[in-house]
Amino acid sequence: MGVEPLADSSEMMKELTGFIAERVIKGKSEITEDTPLVSSGLVDSFALIEIFLELQRIAGRKVPASKVQPKDMDTVRLMFATAERFGKPLKG
Repeated sequence: MGVEPLADSSEMMKELTGFIAERVIKGKSEITEDTPLVSSGLVDSFALIEIFLELQRIAGRKVPASKVQPKDMDTVRLMFATAERFGKPLKG
């Protein structure tokens, strides 16, 4: 019995990519779901916290921070894979 896959991860990835582009890097660079964010220096560790919280909101999952490694947060695609792997559905 695994965790259910995220409903429409492509739409969710677009939403998070938009959030990062507008609110975090403020249009300084074009990004996609596969743009390296941390390893390229586009996003610092403080911004990563804001992105992590937004990821949980968009994905509707609570992800234990202790399970997340910096490499798991380098791209939007990796972030959603991490949310799918470790996240528990939020109680609504």
